[in-house]
Amino acid sequence: MKEKFKDLEKFSTDPVAKLLSRANVILKTPLKAPPTAPAAVVLEELEEKGALIDLLRLLAILLPPRERVWWACMAARDYVGPRSDDDPPSLVASETWVFNPSDENRDAARNSMDHAYVDDDTVNCALAVLYADGTLGPGDLAQYPAPAGASETAAFAMNMVALGELSDKFEEHGQLLIDRALNIGRGGNGKVTLDEA
Repeated sequence: MKEKFKDLEKFSTDPVAKLLSRANVILKTPLKAPPTAPAAVVLEELEEKGALIDLLRLLAILLPPRERVWWACMAARDYVGPRSDDDPPSLVASETWVFNPSDENRDAARNSMDHAYVDDDTVNCALAVLYADGTLGPGDLAQYPAPAGASETAAFAMNMVALGELSDKFEEHGQLLIDRALNIGRGGNGKVTLDEA
């Protein structure tokens, strides 16, 4: 097994097939790994097959909720740019929740979507926050389950948007998104460059 897929302590130890089923996701890439295969085995196979999209899809499922949202926020920052007064409210609210995952901040992320511009894709970050605990939201909404894999799908979507926005360096940026998720999976902050990965 490659070093890059070792020591992913933040990832679930459940078999990947079980995690995919729980999130209601089917990968497009046919796998040779058995249904009992752990994350590292499946990630390595996907990398060997050059399955960038499925790799990103699986990483969104493997990351725990806060880390998943952080990964999505970092992808948004890739094309939105550094913090400024003009930042999209959904991105700001989502970043705030990552550092203080309270119900109040989760509700602020939900409210940010109501006031977002129609072309503001950073609402994907807020959706990842809203459904992070597997419910429809804080307060009374906590008694209702979220759609299966909703938070995971929103984080994946945010990474795909970033990949599209920076399509002039598609392969390079795709690798950065993967390396960032792996760094977070090891307990890092996700701030990596391609030459560090």
